Order: sequence, then C-alpha cells, then structure tokens
Amino acid sequence: MDFTVEMTGITKVFPGVVANEDVTLQLKKGEIHALLGENGAGKSTLMSILFGLYQAEKGTIKKNGETVRILGPNDAKKLGIGMVHQHFKLVHNFTVLENIILGAETVKYGILKLDSARKQVMDLSKHYKLEIDPDALVCDITVGMQQRVEILKMLYRENEILIFDEPTAVLTPQEIEELMHIMKNLVAEGKSILFITHKLDEIKAIADRCTVLRKGKCVGTVDVSSVSKEELSEMMVGRKVNFSVEKKETQPGEAILKVENLTINSKTHGKAIVNNASFNVRSGEIVCIAGIDGNGQQELVSAIAGMLPPDSGRVFLKGNEITHSDIRSRKLSHIPEDRQKHGLVLDYNLAFNLVLQNYFNPRFQKNGFLKFGEINNFADNLIETFDIRCGSGSRTIVRSMSGGNQQKAIIAREISRDSPLLVAVQPTRGLDIGACEYIHKQLIAERDKGRGVLLVSLELDEVMDVSDRILVIFEGKLVADVKPKEVTFQELGLYMSGSKQDAA
Repeated sequence: MDFTVEMTGITKVFPGVVANEDVTLQLKKGEIHALLGENGAGKSTLMSILFGLYQAEKGTIKKNGETVRILGPNDAKKLGIGMVHQHFKLVHNFTVLENIILGAETVKYGILKLDSARKQVMDLSKHYKLEIDPDALVCDITVGMQQRVEILKMLYRENEILIFDEPTAVLTPQEIEELMHIMKNLVAEGKSILFITHKLDEIKAIADRCTVLRKGKCVGTVDVSSVSKEELSEMMVGRKVNFSVEKKETQPGEAILKVENLTINSKTHGKAIVNNASFNVRSGEIVCIAGIDGNGQQELVSAIAGMLPPDSGRVFLKGNEITHSDIRSRKLSHIPEDRQKHGLVLDYNLAFNLVLQNYFNPRFQKNGFLKFGEINNFADNLIETFDIRCGSGSRTIVRSMSGGNQQKAIIAREISRDSPLLVAVQPTRGLDIGACEYIHKQLIAERDKGRGVLLVSLELDEVMDVSDRILVIFEGKLVADVKPKEVTFQELGLYMSGSKQDAA
C-alpha cells in the first residue's frame, strides 16, 4: 500500500532521554490518523521531526514513496507539510492577517501587497467556516481564535499534510465540535491529518486509525472502529485506567474563601467583565466555575489570586480581607491557566521552578543564601511523587520538557504548598488520561484533608465528576449554583450559553 507519509525506524535522543526509539508511522492519503500517548511519550518530538524542527539520529522519512530529507520547517512546507503547535507560534503584537501571511508574503517591487492576501485569507476563512477578524491583534483574541489563525496559516500555504498537536487542549466543547467538523471537511477535500491527542473520546469520534506510543516506543497501530476506549487507554499507559472518579460525600466546614460583589471592568470598552459576583468556598469542598472560555472566569481568578485589582467588591481568605494585598501575602495555591506565561520560568531548571514563591522559606535558604542540596532533595521528592518525566531530573531546564510535564510540575508545586485554598484553573489541560486520573485523585485528597478547592474547567466531564458544587458564569455574571447530581449536561450547556439563568 502507498502512504502519503511513511516514517520508518525513527530514533531521536536528547541528553539523558531517548524520546523516540525505532518508531514507525504510516499515514494514508485522506485519513485522520491519531497519535496517542502519555505526556512525554514522544508524540510531539516525532511530529517535530516530520516538520523539520528536529533531525532524527536514525530512520527514514518517505513522501509519496520517495525518501526525503527535512532539515527545517521550510523543507517541510515545500513538501506540503504544515503544523499547528501545542503552544501557538504567533507574533502577539502583529495582526491576525500579518500572522497568517508571515513568511509567505506577496511582494511587488519591494512593497508588501496585502489586498490580495486579505482576499485569499477571507475566502479561506469563509470556505472552512473559520471566522476571524483580520485586523485584530493576536494579543487581544481568545486562544480558540488563535488556533483558527494557526489553521489558516497552514491552509494559506496550501499544505496537504496537516499536523495538529493537542489541538483541543485549550478549546471549549463548542469549539472542539467546530474543529472536528473542520477536520472532516479538510480530509473530504483530499488532505491528510496527523492528530496528536490524549482524549480517547475525540479519537473514537474522528480518527480512522491510531498509532500508540509509550515511553518513546511504538506499541502498535489499530483501526479505531475495532477497539474500545478501555483498550486504547491500556495500550497508552500499560495498565487498566479507572474512567470514573471515586469520591465520598463532602462534609464542608467553615468558609475558606468569600467573594462579595466583585466587579471588574474592561480597560478597553468599560463594560463589566466580572459583574457583581458573590460566592464562597468552604473547607472540604470543591467548587467549580464552569463556563465557555472568555466569560470572565480568567479575570475573576486573577482578582482572587492578586494578579488583577477589582474595581469594586471584596475578597476574604479565612476571614481576613485580601482584596488589595500583594500576591505573596495571600497564602493560597494557584495553578494558572497559562502554564508558560504565569506558571513557570522556562529557562530555570525544574528544582528552582518547584520552589518559586517558597525559596525564602528557612528550609531553602539561610541568611539569604540558597540551600541547593535541600532544594534538590525537595524537587526529587516531588518529581517521584507526581511522576514528572524529565531528562536530567531536578537539573532539567523546564523549557525542554513536554507541555504535560510542565503542567505536572506546577501542580506538584502548588499542592505541596501549605495553604488553605487551592485555586486550580484547567489543571488537567494537556494531560493524558492516566495523569488526569491522578490529578483528580489529588484534588479530592486535598478536599478530604480540609482544603477549600476552587476549580475552573472547560471540560464538562471534569466539572461533573470532580466538583461538589458548580457555579456557572455567563458574560461575567454567576447565573447558577447547582450540584452535579441535580443538573444534566444539557442544562449546564443552557446555563453556559445564557439560555437559562437562576439566581446564583
């Protein structure tokens, strides 16, 4: 059988870790081929080799039966290979249109011709139902919109092999549905898609075949229609995974967090992004804020964490007002939405990242001098406890780690802090099913120890399975306060879209 892309015997080694070992992947024309594996299994590395970001030590790549050398992204583009990266490669102070055409500009007599490019981009946008504002700055648009920009970049370059690296990790359920529809349209037009994901439901819904990687090695390739989710998960993690979240009934105590009439106005248009929000989180309960991305949950959490001053209202932690106190004095644990921007110092090693905000503790310093041995011991313990995959242990530079393992590092650090409130914003974003299972257990364990947990999630399964109480936010206003057992997915969807409102 002829394959549009065939990668055979691919081996890639980084210092201290074999990322890919003798991996073979074969992509048929016009198929959606899923690449499944745990965090750090080597999926993104394999696709980065195909896109020319890395070169393999061993192995061959064939395009339409002919051996090719891909020494960089420009070689990949000449072969019609495009890639939407897990962390988008966009210039934030450029417009949407400028980002789409960057590197493939139309120039006449040394002058940039934007009119024809604009028409071509808008035609593509209309054809594939990828609505965009070409003149918006990338820094001002949502992550879902940024992904549309990345997809249009590939389509503008007329790529025929499209690589999607964790494309749904930052999307709402509605945006995921849209993306699935777009992907089906693309393969119907003869394009071929390689789709990296952790989400078994998505694989079952859209993929034709699936190749599974585990610890850098290929476990096998299967027809998706002939295997169950349970079989796929066992291939991925090497053991049976419990899909249901086990937890006992909550016994909430005193209010840990109290938010009173919090309002945050937009700096650009003056409208309220958070509109008179009031709620509390008690010890021993998990309260989840559910809503479609961009409805004010990010700003609400930023105000609670001390990253954004509210325009009015008050925030109390264990009875003490913290509305305008600095971040360090708040004594709360915060897993931020954007792990690279707000959660980590990417060019620090893992040990230093694991003691951020805690390095001044007497355990880690004396008279202003860091105790490196103690810091490394602390880091080694967290690496083992939370199964953080890293090539050089605590000395690993965080930038070199997979997105999922960066997320695990933040979760390890924040859970290890001795604080009464844990604020977790999309804590399982980009994590595989085994890691999600572990993180859910950790959140429930923290609840059972008497911590208050404020969870913000776009994953409806996570919202329903993990939380004790659900607050739904729509256009900055809390429109419902419900218990998971008393609400359906459909009702939640109505609340989230603003079609139904209660007095929360």
